[in-house]
Amino acid sequence: MLNPSRWMPLLGLWLIAIPVHAENMDDLIKVLQDGDCRNCRLADADLVHADLRDADLRDARLQRANLGEAQLDGADLSGANLSFTSLRGASLRGANLEDSVLHGTDLRNADLSGARLSPNALEEAHWQGAKGISSGIQSHAALHNAGVEASQSGRWSQAEQLFSAAILRSPEEPLSWVARGISRSEQAKDDLASQDFGYAALLFEKQGAEGWAEQLNQAADSISSRRYQQTTKEGGSGVGNQILQGTINGLRMLAPLAAKALIPLGLGL
Repeated sequence: MLNPSRWMPLLGLWLIAIPVHAENMDDLIKVLQDGDCRNCRLADADLVHADLRDADLRDARLQRANLGEAQLDGADLSGANLSFTSLRGASLRGANLEDSVLHGTDLRNADLSGARLSPNALEEAHWQGAKGISSGIQSHAALHNAGVEASQSGRWSQAEQLFSAAILRSPEEPLSWVARGISRSEQAKDDLASQDFGYAALLFEKQGAEGWAEQLNQAADSISSRRYQQTTKEGGSGVGNQILQGTINGLRMLAPLAAKALIPLGLGL
């Protein structure tokens, strides 16, 4: 049970000063009062900075709630609906999130040290910058989608690392090799990018996708040509560079679309 001394002196002022739009105000008061509110209806609640340490929020309806920077250490959120909920910067050390719905949930910069999560729970959540995530929780799709998000923000080095991690999870998935090749090409790592595209082509060919295999082989050859042109100082405006740019632009469009097809993210990329 929560310590009333933490909230009672300010509860009345808090409810007056902050526009709260919880699904059920009685449930909101109950969870702030004693922390025992299983099955609470708290959709759309504004609980920024709330102190809910050790709170019993099992099966709570918290979709679209704002729990940014809230204190949720030791809280039981098992089975809770956290769809599109903001937990950005929240402390969830030792919290139980097993079987909770994390569709579009914002966990960026949250502390998940010791938190209990179901396998692949983060596939549809945003967790960039979160710390304390246990090894193995991040699935191939979650890592790949995080790489796509990083690449769309121009953070190519981080994207490369995320795609590399995704490849370790599922080395037979060609899309992650394509995406890493794009991120490496953007960093002028032409030899490595060419190798990624070439290997992705082999994987697509095994799957019977000969069209994609051919385009990837062309991309690999084009990057090799660019490398040669740069070495011989012939690059910059040649036909080879134009072909390369067209090919890379096509592949750049493929990776985000493929990630969405694998695991649609609620907030979009």
